Amino acid sequence: MDKQPITKEGRRRLGEELHDLKMVQRPQTVEEIDIARSHGDLKENAEYHAAREKLRFIEARIAELGELYDNSREVDPSKFTHDKVMFGSTVTLEDVDTGEQVTYTIVGTYESNPDKGLISIVSPLARQLIGKEEEEEVTVQLPGGEKTYEIVDICYKEIEL
Repeated sequence: MDKQPITKEGRRRLGEELHDLKMVQRPQTVEEIDIARSHGDLKENAEYHAAREKLRFIEARIAELGELYDNSREVDPSKFTHDKVMFGSTVTLEDVDTGEQVTYTIVGTYESNPDKGLISIVSPLARQLIGKEEEEEVTVQLPGGEKTYEIVDICYKEIEL
């Protein structure tokens, strides 16, 4: 499997979340389980069952983030020219039907936040934009249907996660 790109800040944040889960939240939850276990009958012990469920969630999140971390490679998009759409590009698109403009920055999977205009490099929209140049039209399949955009601008902007 190819490693997914991630920014330095994204990788740092991913590492911090993993560290917090492993070194703070998991040990606290194990302690909560031990305390709840000491209260006796486990069949009707809601605190025990809640703590076990919390631990399962933490373990699943550790596995998910660990895989993301292992399968990512740090990339500095500020070093690219951004004459074509690529990882780290901020792209302004104009809907050819409505004239409405939208701006997205293409980031790694962990960093994506569509509400902030940060879309994952593996998202359908980003995959269809990669390699395109300014003034090119691109027709994309989105969940709401097909849209045609003109690429108005491609540049690099510092990403705020």
